[in-house]
Amino acid sequence: MKFVGKILLSLLVILLALVIVLYLLLQTRWGASWLSRTVSQHSSYQLAVGKLEHNFSAPSHLILHDVSFGHKTRPATLVAKSVDLGLSAGQFSRPLHFASVLLNQGTLRITSKTSQLPLSAARLQLSEMAVSSHHDMLPLDAQHVNGGVMPWQPEATSFIGNNASFQFSAGSLTFKDIPARNVLIEGRIRSKQLELSNMGADVARGSVTASAQRDEQGSWQVSTLRLNNLRLQSSKTLTEFLQPLLMLPAVHFERVDVTDARLEGQNWAVTDLNLALKNITLRDGDWESEDGSLSMNASSFVNGALLLNDPIVNMTFSPQGAALTQFSSRWVNGLIRASGNWTRSDKKLTLDDVVIAGLEYTLPPAWRAFWLSRLPAWLHAVEVTKLNVSHNLIIDIDPDFPFQLTSLDGNGSNLLLARDREWGIWGGNLSFNAAEATFNRVDLRHPSLALTADSNAINVTEMSAFPRSGLLEGLATVSQQPQRAFSLSLHGRETPLNLLQDWGWPAVPLTENGELTLKMQGSLAKDAPLKPSVNGSLSAVAGDKSVQQTVQAGNLGSR
Repeated sequence: MKFVGKILLSLLVILLALVIVLYLLLQTRWGASWLSRTVSQHSSYQLAVGKLEHNFSAPSHLILHDVSFGHKTRPATLVAKSVDLGLSAGQFSRPLHFASVLLNQGTLRITSKTSQLPLSAARLQLSEMAVSSHHDMLPLDAQHVNGGVMPWQPEATSFIGNNASFQFSAGSLTFKDIPARNVLIEGRIRSKQLELSNMGADVARGSVTASAQRDEQGSWQVSTLRLNNLRLQSSKTLTEFLQPLLMLPAVHFERVDVTDARLEGQNWAVTDLNLALKNITLRDGDWESEDGSLSMNASSFVNGALLLNDPIVNMTFSPQGAALTQFSSRWVNGLIRASGNWTRSDKKLTLDDVVIAGLEYTLPPAWRAFWLSRLPAWLHAVEVTKLNVSHNLIIDIDPDFPFQLTSLDGNGSNLLLARDREWGIWGGNLSFNAAEATFNRVDLRHPSLALTADSNAINVTEMSAFPRSGLLEGLATVSQQPQRAFSLSLHGRETPLNLLQDWGWPAVPLTENGELTLKMQGSLAKDAPLKPSVNGSLSAVAGDKSVQQTVQAGNLGSR
């Protein structure tokens, strides 16, 4: 028995010596190289370790230096100056589950394959790491990342896992081409539900803070979102800039606050923007709300040729639509003010009260094309219950037929200005007058016009003006059918008989003042020229001289 005992003791000593030798060899570069080759040859992963380190002063920690690890034939998932593996008694039953993993000074590349790593830990820590994510839903690059995950159990759909708490900070981060600095993110994942309890970052020379939740279906609920002092420049148009909002999954915003923001893009800008948005959901390119609201003001807003100064907008939202409780702005040296509501069921905008005062406005070159264009799908009709216009200057510099209206005043009631997504005057009453006007180089004093409209026709019930001498009066009717058939009768007393020449009528061989009578019919159909549709007659009398003219299909027929 003593002999057997001596043999066992000798074997134990030899085994212990081998363990010690192996322990010492593994901490050499040869040992690290051997471990790297063994793992790389017998797995689908590529491992490179410069050196292993273990100290009895910290026996539960194994430190790997100069580490590179990842799937074969792919870029390395992890490159780090050191990896600290915290060991525990459970290592024997689960050799790839660690008490802690500390990644220090390196790069972590997260892809869909990264989430399938056969590693896990009670705690994953990052220290001064660079992190890049190549997921389509979460493309980001971050530098100087510090933080941790508890526990770390990567799964096929999530590098962090589906049951963990996390906290990260980053010196800089780029998310979907948006750069940020001094980023902090805190939250947790529970059963595929993501909660971001605190997010903060310096973005566009301002700051952003938020808290939000995402459910299993991918819908978000943003409790708070605050953007302060943003100074953002973009190369996108306003439509392109806002397009990502329409592409989001379902998002409910409990509260969004924007303070003192300055945003600028291609042909648009807004300065000193303040905004408060409450209780609204964006879903499938549309919005929903039970009791939401929007309050917004800015120093200026520019979109192409449109410039609004000191715009103020206050709105409330409901399942039935949106109520515009206040809109006001200074525009081209004047003031515009409106209130009303938009109803979802018929996509109709009803403005209860519109005031336009003191404008000095030159119409854009494409205003006729805009008038003939169709409205967007969300706006089928526009009605103005009460319109008040005062002391406006309106100018059109179209070289074919320029005009100007000075000190334009007017009012309207129940004006249906759009129907079935088409602009027009489809109903209501309108009257206006001006102190002076010029139509294609013909000066008029005190022009005035009154009309009524319904679904059948626009009836001009009063039309008058004073040319350089005499008085001009008329009546007109325009059909609401697509061909837009119209009739016009015009009567002038002691007026220049060649007055109509600059308005397109053939020249009258009389230059004196006298009496003229015009009767004309034609078509104002869209996409069709006016002149070929015109038929009419003109009678001009000056003392004992008279001229009779007839126009057929736009051409002078007989004298």
